[in-house]
Amino acid sequence: MEIPPRAADGEPGVAAPDEYETVDLGVLVVGAGAAGARTAVELVEQGVDPEEILVIGKRGHGDAHTTWARGGINGALGTHDPEDDWTVHAADTLKEGHFLNDPGKVETVTERMPGLLRELDDWGMAFSRTDDGEPDQRYFGAQSFRRTAFAGDHTGESLLNTLVERAQGLSVPYRENVFISRLLTEGGRALGAAGYDMDTGEYVVFDAETVVLAAGGYTSLYRRHSSRDDENTGDGPALAYLAGARLMDVEFVQFHPTGMVGDRYGEEWDGRLVTEAVRGEGGRLFNAEGERFMERYSPDQMELDARDVVARAIAREVREGRGTENGGVYLDISHREREFIQERLPRMYERFADLGVDMAEEPVEVAPTAHYGMGGVRVDDEGETDIDGLYAIGETMAGVHGANRLGGNSLAETIAFGQVTGQAVARRLADDAGGSDDEAPESDRLHDRARHHFADLGRLAGSDGSHEPEALLDELRELLWEHAGLLRTEAGLAAGLEELQELRRKASDLAVGGPTSKSFEYALDLGFGLVVAEALLRGAQERTESRGAHARTDYPGTDPDWKRNIVVERGSVGGMRLTTESVGTPSEAVQEALDADHELDYHQLE
Repeated sequence: MEIPPRAADGEPGVAAPDEYETVDLGVLVVGAGAAGARTAVELVEQGVDPEEILVIGKRGHGDAHTTWARGGINGALGTHDPEDDWTVHAADTLKEGHFLNDPGKVETVTERMPGLLRELDDWGMAFSRTDDGEPDQRYFGAQSFRRTAFAGDHTGESLLNTLVERAQGLSVPYRENVFISRLLTEGGRALGAAGYDMDTGEYVVFDAETVVLAAGGYTSLYRRHSSRDDENTGDGPALAYLAGARLMDVEFVQFHPTGMVGDRYGEEWDGRLVTEAVRGEGGRLFNAEGERFMERYSPDQMELDARDVVARAIAREVREGRGTENGGVYLDISHREREFIQERLPRMYERFADLGVDMAEEPVEVAPTAHYGMGGVRVDDEGETDIDGLYAIGETMAGVHGANRLGGNSLAETIAFGQVTGQAVARRLADDAGGSDDEAPESDRLHDRARHHFADLGRLAGSDGSHEPEALLDELRELLWEHAGLLRTEAGLAAGLEELQELRRKASDLAVGGPTSKSFEYALDLGFGLVVAEALLRGAQERTESRGAHARTDYPGTDPDWKRNIVVERGSVGGMRLTTESVGTPSEAVQEALDADHELDYHQLE
């Protein structure tokens, strides 16, 4: 997005570019959800002085998207199914990702998770329990065994509370309501970051030896999505890309089968997630004609087949006229006892009760909703990007999920790579403890870049153009929903790219209400969103096959030659350049688990 060429210095409420706060530290963690919190905890446990760390968030402390992950967190504990182990978990993850995952990253997550779940248990996480006191585990879609540990249906909230309490006990510093708008680099090395205090409008420079991006994904760029509108707008991937890092797999967007839909819920709840735990506890899907339609699409795994399979089945039912008036289907768990639903799904039960729906007596109306971006920043085995000293983890990174994410793996990834990256950064800081001779010149370059960026922010904050940023964000969401949604075509993707160019033109002529206004935040969100949307559209256009969450109706088959990752980088003249990379091979142990071909049988639930 081009910053409008209007002078802002001296305008009321707009700071001059050389008026800013400077914060010196060893590690800046951008994002205060589970990934960022777990990284900070690991840093301290590895001996890093808490005063060298700062975790920043765009919202209040403890208010992060992690709390919206309700259904569970995967780890092969075997509390119900002792034959499960981490290699089977890895095999399930690779199969669900249609073998576009990075096998090394998958094995990093799955091998660590049993121990990390035990660690969370030791830290006091409020897991639901088996009769003998072990963390309980439930089925999730496409999992061979019951391996999704949970805390009722508020697992993410309980997880984040546990991590925040742990971090506070270790005196990890935290700063809320700060928006990072630019990463500052020099010669392929991270110098720090620049942003502003969202309460005061004051600029802030973070002079950091390392930066960890844990800033979420990009599914709020769709009209129907399971996030809050001001989260998951592509900040992390866009910040990294604009700083010179590469993106990967951005075309793969998971549409969760069961988002809320229907007039009775109201616009506020449209697209919000109805957790997979409802189906994991036996919930059934019916079309408007009362048919349990998954029998047609997946008679063995039924409602617990892979998310892409169930989402496309719902879309087909609606497209062929068997959906509800609101374009959805029904999810029914009323055959379960009321006490069971209240115990296992307390948040869902309470939410729908507040909306006048008794889940113990009647079904709820659902339809697919944009839920998770499998793509993100391309990183190495420790989470480091192409930029020296810049790391990306959680939904900001790519590699673990491939073409489709296994339910319950998002929280698992945040915890596992929080630990991995925390350990790597701690080693790095220890190795660099002696300092270097060019610290002063690096600091000069950091501040020079920051002042240029703040001048741009000042122009943006003072712009009085023709278009409201929030309205353009809504246009972008509609564009991606229509042209890069659940079903895609060459014509639709090409039209989306054309419309994106027009949207960019409008975005150069914004009306912004000053640095503390919501419109200023939306303007920055829009700039990030335009970057990620282009990468998504171009990647989807390039991938002439259907695989996992990427469904091309003009290329319905999966092409073995497309078992490659699409990588996006900045071209020499500013445009996007797309290349492909081969996928690695799993370890011998995981290959044995793949060859064993374990698979969930839904009818074990009945």
